[in-house]
Amino acid sequence: KEAYEIDRENGDTFWTDAITKEMQNVYVAFQIKGPGEKAPPDYKHIPHRLIFEIKLDFTRKARLVAGGHKTDPPVQMTYSSVVSRESVRIAFLIAALNDIDLMAADVGNAYLNAPTKEKVYIVTGPEFGPEEGRVAVVIRALYGLKSSGAQWRSHFAATLRDLGFQSCLADPDVWLRPTTKDTGDEYYEYILVYVDDLLVCSHNAAQILNELQDRYKYRLKDVGPPKRYLGAKIDRYELDHKRSTWSLSAQEYLEKALPIVEQRQGTLAVNKVHTPLPSGYHPELDESSFLSPDGVELYQSYVGTLRWAVELGRIDLTFSTSLMARFAACPREGHMENIIHIFAYIKKHIRSKLVFDPYTRDWSNIQWIEHEWDEFYPGAQEIIPPNAPKPRGKPVQINLFCDAAHANDYITRRSTTGIIIFLNGSPISWYSKRQNTIESSTFGSEFVALKIATEQNEALRYKLRMLGIPIDGASNIFCDNKSVVQNVTDPASTLSKKHNAICYHKVRESVAAGVQRIAFERGMYNVADFLTKNLVPSKLKDCCRCALF
Repeated sequence: KEAYEIDRENGDTFWTDAITKEMQNVYVAFQIKGPGEKAPPDYKHIPHRLIFEIKLDFTRKARLVAGGHKTDPPVQMTYSSVVSRESVRIAFLIAALNDIDLMAADVGNAYLNAPTKEKVYIVTGPEFGPEEGRVAVVIRALYGLKSSGAQWRSHFAATLRDLGFQSCLADPDVWLRPTTKDTGDEYYEYILVYVDDLLVCSHNAAQILNELQDRYKYRLKDVGPPKRYLGAKIDRYELDHKRSTWSLSAQEYLEKALPIVEQRQGTLAVNKVHTPLPSGYHPELDESSFLSPDGVELYQSYVGTLRWAVELGRIDLTFSTSLMARFAACPREGHMENIIHIFAYIKKHIRSKLVFDPYTRDWSNIQWIEHEWDEFYPGAQEIIPPNAPKPRGKPVQINLFCDAAHANDYITRRSTTGIIIFLNGSPISWYSKRQNTIESSTFGSEFVALKIATEQNEALRYKLRMLGIPIDGASNIFCDNKSVVQNVTDPASTLSKKHNAICYHKVRESVAAGVQRIAFERGMYNVADFLTKNLVPSKLKDCCRCALF
């Protein structure tokens, strides 16, 4: 009623048109009873309301939402998963590597395609026009119901299975189907699902989307080559005169965030800002005053913005964001000043982007150490999943850099692990986290980091195999601690610090099994260095050149 009143006062129909559009879409979710008819006796009455929003292009949007918070937890499962960002990055790389198309689409009013099992009804309001005041039984997965997300996922999964796709066991929201190009090349078609956002990787991508529309009657919007995905801007990138690939950028997302920050904090000065945080800065030593409750909420929102920018490919912000996020529960004024410093750095370096470089790297100049391990780890070999699909397409090369900053938390004296994993020349996964144990030496902290890197490598190899992607031999891992490299590559080396035994044997057995090979990389060239500490500008720039365009 209030929305209609605003239109009358302004002499326009913006909100009325938005309500009409929404009701045309959502009407299928109800079975409206006749005048005076009641709901079935085992059905529960719940409230409903319209949620309103003004979008960035100033168009009005209305959404009818059920009061699912008034219902009891349903018997059926309500959990609904989404595709991981790592899988999305892999898909972009595979598309460039195998020279296949990518197309995106958004399923309009996705939930309303699925039936609901919840027994609820509403009493219609003025948005239903002449049918106001009647009982309307909910028969579709209406927004707001507890089980709607799971119902939609189950419904769409049945469609994809009918099309011959199968869910990947390593990521259930990646769907794959074997196919063959006209050239005779075999590979897998993929559909990646993030609720109602679809990303199709196939040389017949348009045909697949047309089938979803024509045969299964899904209403698809924004169909075409991906331009935006999960908040990131997607573009084609010309690597050289031979090959183009895809790039993923957080630029537009951050350009929308910066004015909001400057509205509260004033114009960001960028003249002397060359790194996300000053080198040597330790927020745990900050003794300035605590922020007010409003300041805490603002600080947490800034951290949330930065965390999503990291997910969208701003690898250079990973360590600084992780470091400042530790204090989100009770930040101080000094912490807020340095969060603003990060945004000033972003303003100056707004154009950095992630490019999915399909070219492999030449490691022929590396002195890989080969030894006979049977005496120490008899029968060690990589465990290949017996249910993995047959590998198809071009193989990928795994390159991993790991590092540790020993005892760089001055209060707890815990170290920080930094890991970045490349498939061919494309960063796929990055990690920056304080270690769970206190290590008394650099050797110990580097060994813990290498153990974590080994586990992440094994997890990635499993995912690639379950996606049907061939792997080009052992993973190439680079570490900047000679003692650690010596201990894990030479069978005759013995461990003097027994409390590191788990890390020691985990890494060595993986080397013995041929899962990975490890080489020494001088610290000044270790790409993972900017994931463990606040660097000086020249070193940060060197690391960024290896990971970002």
